[in-house]
Amino acid sequence: MSAAPLLLVEGLVKNFRGLRAVDGVSFSVGAGEVVALIGPNGAGKTTVFNMIAGVFQPDGGRVELEGASLVGLRPDQVCRAGVGRTFQLVKPFGNISVEENVLIGALRWTHDVGQARRRAREVLDLLGLADKRRQMARGLTLPDRKCLEVARALATGPKLLLLDEVMAGLRPAETDRMVETFRTLNRETGLTIVLIEHVMRAVMALSQRVVVINTGKPVCEGTPDEVVRDPRVLDCYLGQETP
Repeated sequence: MSAAPLLLVEGLVKNFRGLRAVDGVSFSVGAGEVVALIGPNGAGKTTVFNMIAGVFQPDGGRVELEGASLVGLRPDQVCRAGVGRTFQLVKPFGNISVEENVLIGALRWTHDVGQARRRAREVLDLLGLADKRRQMARGLTLPDRKCLEVARALATGPKLLLLDEVMAGLRPAETDRMVETFRTLNRETGLTIVLIEHVMRAVMALSQRVVVINTGKPVCEGTPDEVVRDPRVLDCYLGQETP
């Protein structure tokens, strides 16, 4: 008998004023897996993330983490359950330091400020921000703000990390460094990752499985190599030039 998935998404539905933004999306993610959720702009990917994270409540379907329902929980409760997430638009607390931004995340699981600060510094070192820890967050470059966004999520101690286009706007070398960081986390800590990403360089290098949606509906699911050759994906998203 196969192990129960860490994350189960089944038959998710979400409507906004008569528009069905998500229509029957289902997938599961095993502990330690890296899964990409891809599709055109407006496909409903971030809406799916928002339903997992408690920002939106689904109009139908199930979301479970380790067999426990997340439906009806607030975002802070979902975070306490073990889900960390990033956002497309990175908005750090600009008037406090980089370290203090991450410290806030670490205080999710401990009231000991010293322990939280040690965790914050470990995460900043992992993401290459240790030398900027005293800098005001508002002064960071875009790549560093992206790293800070990931650091804040990691500091919460998640079982599941949701990454929403963290590689968008990065140069190829910066993308490769970010991919290697996530590979290391996944390999050394067993962290489970679900990522929304348009940078196919990152999707192909990082994910073990890919779930494709379009107009809120599931299209297909498979390995990265299978998905990029699927005619349905070529037609709705990748284009005929993709090998």
